[in-house]
Amino acid sequence: MAHTHQHDHPHTHTHDHSHDHVQDHGHDHGHGFGHHHHPVNLEKVNRAFVIGIVLNFLFVIIEVIVGLAIHSLSLLSDAGHNLADVASLAMALIAIRLLKIKPTEKYTYGYKKTTILVALLNAAILLISLGAIGYEAVHRLMTPEPLPGKTIAIVAAIGIVINAVTALLFMRDRENDINVRGAFLHLLSDAVVSAALVIGGIVIAFTHLFWIDSVLSLLVAIVILFSTWQLLRDSLRLSLDGVPQGIEIKKIRDTIARVPGVKDFHHIHVWAISTTENALTAHLCVDRDASMEFIEKLKHTIKHELLHQNIQHATLEIEMENSPCDEC
Repeated sequence: MAHTHQHDHPHTHTHDHSHDHVQDHGHDHGHGFGHHHHPVNLEKVNRAFVIGIVLNFLFVIIEVIVGLAIHSLSLLSDAGHNLADVASLAMALIAIRLLKIKPTEKYTYGYKKTTILVALLNAAILLISLGAIGYEAVHRLMTPEPLPGKTIAIVAAIGIVINAVTALLFMRDRENDINVRGAFLHLLSDAVVSAALVIGGIVIAFTHLFWIDSVLSLLVAIVILFSTWQLLRDSLRLSLDGVPQGIEIKKIRDTIARVPGVKDFHHIHVWAISTTENALTAHLCVDRDASMEFIEKLKHTIKHELLHQNIQHATLEIEMENSPCDEC
C-alpha cells in the first residue's frame, strides 16, 4: 500500500516551536474544497460507482458470450476494454472508501494517497489492454472472417445505453476528483466506441466488408489511448508529489504577498494528499515587532486565501524580518 507519510517534506519540521508550526485546525475543513471546488458527495459517488460496476460487468459478460459465439474481435476487444473499466471503477471505489480511514501513527495522512496510486494503476492497465487489442486487430486485418453485423450492432447498442447512463452518474463530481473524472472519461469513451461499433455492425450487415471489424477494434484502441494518456500524466505527476493541476505557485506567492503584514512568503511546497485534497508548507516572514495575536490573525487570513486556491492543509513556518529569513 502507498506509504502515505512520505509527504513529510524537509521544510515541514524545520523549527517545531509550539506556536510557529501551526497545522490547520478545524477552520480549513469547514470550507471543504475552497470556493470553486465543491466537496465530493461520498455517498452519491459511492452509489454511482456500485451501479457503474454492476451494469458494466453485466455488459462485459454479454459481449464476451456473443463475441466468442460469432468470432467478433471488435466485440471481444470492447469487452476487454469494458472489463478494464470495471476493474478501474472497482479500484477507484476502494480508493474513495479508503479516504474515510482515519490517520494513524504510521500513516499520518491516512490512506488518502491510494486514490492517486489507483489512478496511476488504472492508466497502466488500460495501456496494457491496448497492446493486446492492437496486436490481434492487425493479425485479423490480414485474414478477415465472416461476421453477423446485425448482432454486433444490437450488442453495441446495449453498450451505448449502459455507458451513457453510468457516465451521467459521474457527471456532477467529475471536476472535483481525478478518479471520478477518470470514471467519467472511461464511460464516455465507451459510449462513443459502442456507437462506432453499432455503425460498423450495420455496415458489415449490408456490405459484408468483414475487415471493418478489425479496423473498429483499432479505433477502440486509439480512443482508449487518448483518454488514458491524460489520466497517466495527471496521476504520475501527483504520485511524484508534483504541484496539482490548476494550482500555480506564482499565483499563490503573489496573492499572499499582497496580504497586509506579510513581508515575504517563500520555500513554498505544494503537493496532493489525495486526488481531492492538497497541502502546502511555506515560510512566512513578518515584521520583527509583530505581536503573537497579529501573527495568529495573519495565519488565519492566509489559510483562508489558500482555500480559495484549493489548498486545504497549510503549515506555515513563521520567521521574523531581518533574522536568517533574508538568506532564504
